[in-house]
Amino acid sequence: MASIELNARQTADFELLANGGFAPLTGFQGSADWQSVIERMRLADGQPWPIPVTLASESGEVGETLELIGHEGTRLGTITIEEVYERDLQREAELVYKTTEDAHPGVAALYREPARTIAGPISAEQLPSHIDAVQPYLLTPAEAKAAFAERGWKTVVAFQTRNPIHRAHEYITKGALELVDGLFIHPIVGETKSDDIPADTRMRCYEVLIENYYPRDRAVLGVNPAAMRYAGPREAIFHALVRRNYGCTHFIVGRDHAGVGSYYGTYDAQEIFDEFEPGELGIEPMKFEHAFFCKVTKTMATAKTSPSTPEQRVHLSGTAVRELLGRGERPPEEFSRPEVADVLIEAYAAEGERAAA
Repeated sequence: MASIELNARQTADFELLANGGFAPLTGFQGSADWQSVIERMRLADGQPWPIPVTLASESGEVGETLELIGHEGTRLGTITIEEVYERDLQREAELVYKTTEDAHPGVAALYREPARTIAGPISAEQLPSHIDAVQPYLLTPAEAKAAFAERGWKTVVAFQTRNPIHRAHEYITKGALELVDGLFIHPIVGETKSDDIPADTRMRCYEVLIENYYPRDRAVLGVNPAAMRYAGPREAIFHALVRRNYGCTHFIVGRDHAGVGSYYGTYDAQEIFDEFEPGELGIEPMKFEHAFFCKVTKTMATAKTSPSTPEQRVHLSGTAVRELLGRGERPPEEFSRPEVADVLIEAYAAEGERAAA
């Protein structure tokens, strides 16, 4: 049997197709779904779906069954090709990412693919392998639902992140937790930008934070094997639908969700949810203002709750934390819990030693 080797994003897509994270999808999308998704944020049958899940390949013909090899070398399963078609990559970039600039990491990844696309259902023999730091938290949707049921949770809010959880994240997750039974911290561990903090370091950050600052019976840590697209508003819907499939009833949407650079407005990712009918997505967005450390009240707050003026606010971001660490500076307690800062400092020091060796 002929085979094709998947790249990192395609491997992640295979895993989520196989484990049910991309339901109702059961394979890589054909031309009708691709066109409907990019133009209407819906599958051809009308169900909400905002980002194409396609398999670009220069090989394979209709009627063939091909072996699929993960980017890490695992033989994953097969695809039975039902259609071969050409995607208009520039149009996909314009509609999905709102830009055709290859400076955008999602667009750059798209342009690296051939336009030739194969489509059809997959058959999974096994799931991709993952690093040791990730493996214990690799819950399938069925396993996540079982974990929630075991705890008696009826309502669960999911938190998506690709960064360590800083104080602003902690503040909004705990605000959401006041309204539901449980919190599912569900970071992306697939392919991200080269300057994002690696998954193994982030997992240690999540572990120490949950151990010290969250109630043990109200938070579950899992991982989402997906790759980041950095598609801003559309990716917020994409992330919400995946978390619906994992059994969550609510989804946190904060400032510039899944954004990069200045391609999207601060709250575009919240406003896009209004383009769908109430209940249509099967998960309820929880929309949060940008949180900051208020120098007046000495607490985390938002503009809704803080009496401070703009100059009395310490704004937090993963980018700011990375910049501090890159300069060898310790993030202040207004940015990160000390246990999280310790993990990050140790990781950056080790990286510096490797680079110098």
